[in-house]
Amino acid sequence: MKRYSAKKRGWRSKRNGFSLLDGIIAIVVLLIAILGTASYRYHSALDERKAAMQTSATRVALLLCESWRGVQGATTCDPTTWNLSGVTISVGSGPAVPSDFTSLNSYRITTNNYTYTATLAWQNISAGLRALNVTLAWPTSGTGTANTSYALTSYTQY
Repeated sequence: MKRYSAKKRGWRSKRNGFSLLDGIIAIVVLLIAILGTASYRYHSALDERKAAMQTSATRVALLLCESWRGVQGATTCDPTTWNLSGVTISVGSGPAVPSDFTSLNSYRITTNNYTYTATLAWQNISAGLRALNVTLAWPTSGTGTANTSYALTSYTQY
């Protein structure tokens, strides 16, 4: 039985490398992988920034609440006079006061290149026991409008 081979008969293979379609498919697959990686890196960096802002906000709220608690929740205290390392406090507008609480004041707080607005409020729970509330708000987008908030309540004897 005779076997035919392409070499003996002079036949040439129809595929002699990549076609244009193969090249386009390879480029599309590569672009999808590159865009997916870039999107992942962008969202990872954005989430890291949000987490850093929230962690900083938690620390600032705790610092304000504990400093205010240190003066037994005095209703005449002024956080702008406190000497807090790395924190700048000035009077400004802040989030709304929780219901049944009395506002001490609202402040603008800057720390670690982040800016927050805060409202300090208090409520007498019973004779000699006072609830101290600190509510912080900050923007999570480039609009500058505060749309994320964190509240911390502590108790002290007065």
